[in-house]
Amino acid sequence: MKTKIGLVDDHQLFLKSLSLMLDSFKNYDVILGASNGKDLQEKMQGRKELPDIVLLDVNMPVMNGPETAKWLSETHPEIKVVALSMNADDDAIISMFRAGCCAYLLKDTHPTELEKALDEVNRKGFYNADAGNINFRKILMKSGEQDELTLTPKEQIFLQHACSELTYKQIAAEMHLAERTIDGYREALFKKFNVQSRVGLCLEALRKGLVKL
Repeated sequence: MKTKIGLVDDHQLFLKSLSLMLDSFKNYDVILGASNGKDLQEKMQGRKELPDIVLLDVNMPVMNGPETAKWLSETHPEIKVVALSMNADDDAIISMFRAGCCAYLLKDTHPTELEKALDEVNRKGFYNADAGNINFRKILMKSGEQDELTLTPKEQIFLQHACSELTYKQIAAEMHLAERTIDGYREALFKKFNVQSRVGLCLEALRKGLVKL
């Protein structure tokens, strides 16, 4: 049985092109397309067949990506939400994860990578291109197994701020520390979490339950 896909994007030409491409993947079938979150709500209302995965743009009129992702997470938690956007800004990415997305992909992602991401979302429930498969195996721990990762109190505070919309400069001011010290915390946590970006750090922290949103 094919995995059912829903698409939400206000650019109709892209929506149509993406739909055709996804339909060419052997394991996926696009069953719904919407121009924004409000349109999605209306088209899902009373519908018997719902998507298994929703690919969601970030910047849309009427009801944007974060608002739509939050609504889906609250009303249809069984639906996996994947952000698909041209916006590579850290704040946008973090806001989508905070709203309930399990993956964030850019619109220039190669079709092979997109299919791989959808396969992993189907199988594991999430996908993180930044951390890569090897790093994500650390998250897929056996039941009852504890991670040996330990953080200092200052690192815990920094991690919480890093998963917010504050800039590094604002985090330094909030923690009453020099920006150079904040850079040190950032690099230390990148090593501990084995990631290479703030987005990767936040996603792993969220998955491990080390931050509260």
